Amino acid sequence: MRLGIFSDNFYPEISGVADSILLLGQELAARGHQIFFYAPRYSVKDYKKAGFSPKELDLGPNIKIRRFFSWPFPAGTEQGRLFIPKPWSWRRVANDRLDLLYVQQPFGTGLMALKTSRKLKLPLIGTNHTAVAEFIKYQGPACKLVKKLALKYFSWYYNHCQLVTGPSAWVYESLQPFGLKAPYQVISNPLDLTIFQPAPAEDRLALKKALGFSRHTLSFAARLASEKKIDILIRAFALCQEKFPDLNLVLAGNGQDSELLKKLALSLDVADKVKFLGRLTQVDLAKVFQASDIFVTASTSETQGLTVLQAMACACPVIGVRALALPEYINNENGVLVAPDDPKALAAAISDLLNDPARLLALGRGAELSVQKYSRAKIADRWENIFQDAIATAVKVK
Repeated sequence: MRLGIFSDNFYPEISGVADSILLLGQELAARGHQIFFYAPRYSVKDYKKAGFSPKELDLGPNIKIRRFFSWPFPAGTEQGRLFIPKPWSWRRVANDRLDLLYVQQPFGTGLMALKTSRKLKLPLIGTNHTAVAEFIKYQGPACKLVKKLALKYFSWYYNHCQLVTGPSAWVYESLQPFGLKAPYQVISNPLDLTIFQPAPAEDRLALKKALGFSRHTLSFAARLASEKKIDILIRAFALCQEKFPDLNLVLAGNGQDSELLKKLALSLDVADKVKFLGRLTQVDLAKVFQASDIFVTASTSETQGLTVLQAMACACPVIGVRALALPEYINNENGVLVAPDDPKALAAAISDLLNDPARLLALGRGAELSVQKYSRAKIADRWENIFQDAIATAVKVK
């Protein structure tokens, strides 16, 4: 199989989408498939921001990366790129003699894939990772009109796909009222369970000490942007200080709200207990989760929440909010859900869990068990079957 994966977010941009498609592509390549990534070209500054060398990734002989000229574009990652396909861009894709096109967003690379699909009569499969309405909330007074137009556009685009997937049922439910009619399946993003796994109990205290964490530690990891509601998390953390004066909050990730959040922590007199770790490698991120007592998210923009699942894989229980897709993944076997935008409710849930070590341990075990079905191998099995069926169907139609 020769598979083209099209994405407007890719390495070195800090993104769950980029991490997920790279992991899937590597797993499929290891099975002998030829994988071609089509992505924007990033600037040297973007690589430096992520702490990477600007040298292109070498992922082995079965993976090729095709880059296209792009412009800087404002995004929560501070690395966003805008790619506008030229009318003849599809010819570069045609040269790779693909069997199937797989798109992650309906923008620049997605439009190039759509034109290529039409020109070459190739099957097109799409995944929507984006909570469109949540991101548009922050776009000013015209957001209601923009939201409606965006949801209609997303639905229009994905209706051109033979199959649409998303990491939650919520993704389909958000687009269906705006005209999405294409067949839909829920498929989780893959997890690398060789990296994200529990640390032996006897090693956790040593790991906390090595990382400079306190006895009680909360963690969160994502881009530091407004839709993640990290301000709510810091306010909840501050409310916990009276009962748990040794409590730490560690935040992994970069983003446009980094300085604002540091100022908020300072104003709440918790700056010395909130640790901003910046962007971490996946190996280092796993260590953070292994050394944490609870992963906490106040985000109301998750179509799944990849770091939520990664924390669970490290046997770290999760506290989240009842918003979008989080209730599809967080339950009373692996964590706790509270009302969104409520620091007091979040603080109460944190305190209750920290006061109940037996429940904390049980939820950690439940968290680890609940994500085993999302391993890279199991998710790749599903995709391999979907892609091969789509290719076989297209051949019959021809």
